[in-house]
Amino acid sequence: MAGNQEGQQNQAGRHQEVGHKSLLQSDALYQYILETSVYPREPKPMKELRELTAKHPWNIMTTSADEGQFLNMLLKLINAKNTMEIGVYTGYSLLATALALPDDGKILAMDINRENYELGLPIIEKAGLAHKIDFREGPALPVLDQMVEDGKYHGTFDFIFVDADKDNYLNYHKRLIDLVRVGGVIGYDNTLWNGSVVAPPDAPLRKYVRYYKDFVLELNKALAADPRIEICQLPVGDGITLCRRIS
Repeated sequence: MAGNQEGQQNQAGRHQEVGHKSLLQSDALYQYILETSVYPREPKPMKELRELTAKHPWNIMTTSADEGQFLNMLLKLINAKNTMEIGVYTGYSLLATALALPDDGKILAMDINRENYELGLPIIEKAGLAHKIDFREGPALPVLDQMVEDGKYHGTFDFIFVDADKDNYLNYHKRLIDLVRVGGVIGYDNTLWNGSVVAPPDAPLRKYVRYYKDFVLELNKALAADPRIEICQLPVGDGITLCRRIS
């Protein structure tokens, strides 16, 4: 029994320490989901980009394959056409979005690093999807401030996905709530933050996990109390909170 407990603790520790892309406590169960339901239906360009990204030193930043599948399905269910993405990296979630949108759909994509985006761009171009993407290099907040001030962008976005600097999530939310339409959805990624949201103070967390933990906790508390949205927090990937604007 003691050996079994130790094994469970080691497994839980591994998920937490390496920033596992699933919050499931069983690697075998997560692998079952991927091999049974995700990989067999993964579009060829997404598979190619996932495999390319796996070789990148920062690959922990990518959206997991099961979350990419979820986003693709969600966008189709809400008939999204005009979308935004803050935090692109090599573009796996961006590609999932582009594949889901109609041919005249648009994605305003922002990231501080064009170099990472350009790693995946040839795959996006080969898939015939580049015309849907308006990529802007640089911080997103100044762009959002301009859009809010302009007025004409208010309530124009069907879906917005945020997977960027956790310390700015609340700053993003203050602006995005004006830009998403009533009935539209904002998705905040990493809201369970490697499971650290319930970790004791002395838990062995990586420095970056520990640094952003309080920002994630603050965001979760604020979203739960925001009367302008309905929310649903899901243990997909590293936790994603969907916010549907209701007023």
